[in-house]
Amino acid sequence: MIQDAHNAYNAGDFEKALQLYTQLVENDPNAQASLGFMYQMGQGCDQDDAKALELYTKAAEAKQPYALFNLGILYANGLGGVEHNQFKAHELFMEAAIREVPQAQYETALMLERGLGCVQNYSEAAFWYEEAAKRGHFEAFNNLGTLYKDGLGVVQDDARTFICFSRAAEGGLAQGLYNLGLLYDQGIGCEEDHDKALDYCRKAAYQGHEKAKEIIKGLQEDGKIVF
Repeated sequence: MIQDAHNAYNAGDFEKALQLYTQLVENDPNAQASLGFMYQMGQGCDQDDAKALELYTKAAEAKQPYALFNLGILYANGLGGVEHNQFKAHELFMEAAIREVPQAQYETALMLERGLGCVQNYSEAAFWYEEAAKRGHFEAFNNLGTLYKDGLGVVQDDARTFICFSRAAEGGLAQGLYNLGLLYDQGIGCEEDHDKALDYCRKAAYQGHEKAKEIIKGLQEDGKIVF
């Protein structure tokens, strides 16, 4: 029945999904996590943060990966009736990261990089960015590229920097497009190519990237490009 509930949810039939998850919610952590998300988002029901918190907490006790992650989001932002608590958020994200939730791996890495809710640790951050990147997380590729560019927690490596920023750019990530443009502009990890640099910078600007917009504007004002 849980698969029927997932299928209904993925098909956008929230009423049916809500009914099926509710039937399973007493003893199924997966149903608890999914139903909690529906209450949090108000899908097929009235939005209810308190109910979402209750369900996430119950599922998290059974170490349901996405309940751990979503509960971490509540603590990280002080939502759902819980106080803002970065230490608790980091603990929950780490639990979910160990259970291979890509977004949790990214959030864990981000907190380790910045020292939020934990002791700053660049090498651990690099490890978790890489785990998320292996699972196709484009922001993780971008941030891992920055660590390789600056040699933080890893051996400085221009070639790996280029690979990481390229993957982030392939995913259409504005920051990845901008960073890849900078590499082409300076010939870091690749042959210098100002046309490619401009092209990637332009794509980032189209997405609203402020630094890229400033560069494009400056080039236009100098009469170096027209578009």
